[in-house]
Amino acid sequence: MLLNKVILKNHKLLTMKEKEPKNAEAVIKDIRRRTKRKFSSEEKIRIVISGLRGDESINTICRKEGIAPALYYRWSKDFIEAGKRRLNGDTLREANTDEVNQIRNENAELKNLVAELMLKNRTLKKSMNGLESNSTGI
Repeated sequence: MLLNKVILKNHKLLTMKEKEPKNAEAVIKDIRRRTKRKFSSEEKIRIVISGLRGDESINTICRKEGIAPALYYRWSKDFIEAGKRRLNGDTLREANTDEVNQIRNENAELKNLVAELMLKNRTLKKSMNGLESNSTGI
């Protein structure tokens, strides 16, 4: 039997046709796949640091957080590599899209401001030239 499902994805409604899952395990896997959790960088750092402390085993931490141990080890590797780069003096970091968009918007506003000031400056210079020519009697 085919079911029509409507999914909200990136603020767009999508209609998908799927076969009805056969058992509870398939339903759970489908739900987990669709509701994949996104971890912020702060959450990742907290999880990795708790693993580095060694108070609990990595498997225990992963069970508590609901992540696979392989994901924990990937985050741990990324965390340590970033620390190495920082200590080696490589202070360049990747800008996220929000920062880039904010800087681009600010840049556009400043360009508009400079253009307006240049136009006002030219207008004033022309009016000053007109006043000077009128006062000299030319």
